[in-house]
Amino acid sequence: MKEFIITEERTEKAVLVGLVTPDQSERQVVEYLTELAFLAETAGIEPVRQFVQRLEMPHAVTFVGTGKLQQIGEYVAENDIGIAIFDDELSAKQLRNIEKVLKIRILDRTHLILDIFARRAQTAHARTQVELAQYRYMLPRLTRLWTHLERQRGGIHMRGPGETQLETDRRIILDRIARLKRELVEIDRQKSAQRRNRGRLVRVALVGYTNAGKSTLMTRLSKSAVFAENKLFATLDTTVRKVIVGNLPFLLSDTVGFIRKLPTELIESFKSTLDEVREADLLLHVVDISHPSFEEQIEVVSRTLAEIDCGEKPLLIVFNKTDAFTFLPREEDDLTPRVRENIPLNELEETWMAKLPDKCIFISAKESVNIDALKSLLYERAREIHVRRFPYSDFLYQDYSEEDTLCAWPDGETGGRE
Repeated sequence: MKEFIITEERTEKAVLVGLVTPDQSERQVVEYLTELAFLAETAGIEPVRQFVQRLEMPHAVTFVGTGKLQQIGEYVAENDIGIAIFDDELSAKQLRNIEKVLKIRILDRTHLILDIFARRAQTAHARTQVELAQYRYMLPRLTRLWTHLERQRGGIHMRGPGETQLETDRRIILDRIARLKRELVEIDRQKSAQRRNRGRLVRVALVGYTNAGKSTLMTRLSKSAVFAENKLFATLDTTVRKVIVGNLPFLLSDTVGFIRKLPTELIESFKSTLDEVREADLLLHVVDISHPSFEEQIEVVSRTLAEIDCGEKPLLIVFNKTDAFTFLPREEDDLTPRVRENIPLNELEETWMAKLPDKCIFISAKESVNIDALKSLLYERAREIHVRRFPYSDFLYQDYSEEDTLCAWPDGETGGRE
């Protein structure tokens, strides 16, 4: 049986395809395709050209119009292109018909993200979750993936005169999905036991859009190395560290990043990973302030948190990457609209500080800018939660100052603090 294909190591050229619709403006499509190009590069693919068409809705048969598909086909044939990547999820019919015309490998956004997740998964937990998501994606697309669908299989215990290969493959995939679900239940049981063993420490979870700098901030706060890379989905597995600010210990967890159009298969498969978010007492929403569409990314993360029933949790927005923030100064008589690209950082800070008093802070985790202020704010929030949980412990805590040290130990150790 054909296995799910992971993108090969060698660099292949690809074209990117997107649609401008009443639901997606031209500006949004440009941003989405830029992000799709970043995803492709993360998967080891070289994007060489973008094709955009304006339609009322995706074509039910070929996603884009036949004329545009023919144009793409001519470019693909003339430039030795091996992959076409579409920015939206394609149906089995669309995949089959596009492949017939272009005669190259076709990926949609979901398939590409699943490829990246398959590459990045390191632990048994992450690999199991990714495999489950892959099979869930594959199941409704069997008519495209398999080429031997018309063969009949006869014999003992076979239904009727024979069983088509498609039915056999569907049954095999359903069996594997059931097995993977059982494995995840067992892994979740073990992780639940681990969480119970952590006692009643305050739990803080880092959440945010992918590549917002969560892992870098985790390293900065915990003084413990956590893998970080300037690629999407550098972190799949949840990392938990015990951190002590001043005299207050708490648990800090780094979780998988969110993204626009996050595949439903991944949300479902990674629910157990997101349990760290569900059980957190405080969320630190890390935002890449240097990104032109950071406000839309905030909305994406907020919607995803609402989907996993975490929309009402206490939350602190941490605007990261102030060191990478750039803007184009406006002339005094410039009448063009004020957008992110021509607003200086100090004005954005004043805007958001006024909008979210005591609920946001601006930092650079990479350059350690304003980290002490973040530690102080974390201390106050964690202390409030701890005192509510243990009302008679307030006398133990003194005001935290920047001179206090911050220490971290691997989960399960006390670090010798009383």
